[in-house]
Amino acid sequence: MGVREVKLVEPSEEWESAFVEMASECSALGDTRYELALTDFPAYLRRVADGRAKVQPAGRVPGTEYWLEDFGRILACVRLRFQLTGELEQEGGHVGYDVRPSMRRLGYGTQLLRLALLVLRERGIRRVRITCDDDNIGSIRTIENNGGVLEDVVSGPDLDGPKRRYWIDARVAAVGDA
Repeated sequence: MGVREVKLVEPSEEWESAFVEMASECSALGDTRYELALTDFPAYLRRVADGRAKVQPAGRVPGTEYWLEDFGRILACVRLRFQLTGELEQEGGHVGYDVRPSMRRLGYGTQLLRLALLVLRERGIRRVRITCDDDNIGSIRTIENNGGVLEDVVSGPDLDGPKRRYWIDARVAAVGDA
């Protein structure tokens, strides 16, 4: 694919302009998840920092966020959860990620997930739950390219549509990458 080696960086003021550029690209296509970063970047960083606390409000779990960087550009974002609730096991899992629209279908999602699995492995999480929409071919490939084993496809009134639920053994998936 010709994808270069990229790295995860921690969210910080240093990356504001690069992250806002990615957030703007996502927003232009109707993705609102980064609206806070576009309107109040310091508040966005505080929210990320607050998510790292061991004690979280009811229904939330500790986690963090990293950005995939390549020569000063932010290409993607990954959100890691260090625990699972019943709801997260059903939909969401340990990992949530997205690649900026102009960088999709270039292999960056696969690299992002590989690097995220290394972080989870370092945190002692060996069995990683990850989910995606049943019709999201890009995420299906990304997950399976990283050793994802399909457990099942679930549907229900609380879900937007059918969800594929995978497990990844982080010890196996990241072998040779440490």
